[in-house]
Amino acid sequence: MPFSAEQVPNLDRRRAKYPPIAAALEAYHGRKHFKPHDGMDELVSCILSQNTTDANRDRAFDALKARYASWHDVANADTDELIDVIRPAGLANSKGPNIQATLRAIYAERGEYNIDFLTTLAPTDAINWLLALPGVGRKTASIVLCFGYGMAAFPVDTHVLRVGQRIGFLPPRISADNAHLVMEAIVPPEDYYSFHLQLIYHGRRVCKARAPICGLCPIQQWCDYYQSSDAETPTDEETN
Repeated sequence: MPFSAEQVPNLDRRRAKYPPIAAALEAYHGRKHFKPHDGMDELVSCILSQNTTDANRDRAFDALKARYASWHDVANADTDELIDVIRPAGLANSKGPNIQATLRAIYAERGEYNIDFLTTLAPTDAINWLLALPGVGRKTASIVLCFGYGMAAFPVDTHVLRVGQRIGFLPPRISADNAHLVMEAIVPPEDYYSFHLQLIYHGRRVCKARAPICGLCPIQQWCDYYQSSDAETPTDEETN
């Protein structure tokens, strides 16, 4: 039976958390406004970003763009050469062939290296189309739609998964793929882009993986982790 957000226990309680938390995080981190990105750039960049840092992804993407003049050139490049070009991203031996296979699949179906047609599809259909491409998972597909086209897809990365579980939006042992569907059931579609970014900023600056700075957190009163723990106000050293 396919997973549905309605299977998650206490979904109404989780939904009720959203309005006050969204208001508090927007006041704390600011409202994030959609800025469209090129869909093909976003897709290839996302494949490069898998299991690496943003800095390594950017180094590899910049090197790829500097070396090849077009996606046609990338698709038809010597694979070993492409692997060497994108090596800064890590896992280049798999990412290189996946990028080429994805580009070839797009061209075979569309007759061009362009995925702007996705905006004519329902978000679920667009997600499924992207998932059929080599090396594309749910997070990559959601990022392409959300950041490339402002479509109603909610990406879940490690920050969103961790913060979402601590707050109580997400159950403790939920998979990342299923977490996408739960967050989409909790957050209004018009807020997907901004709230996704607010959770990322919160995970990087306050709700850190090893040592969350709960004393600085503006959503303490709604956070399951804080309410069930002995979180303390951070020392000056922790906040610097």
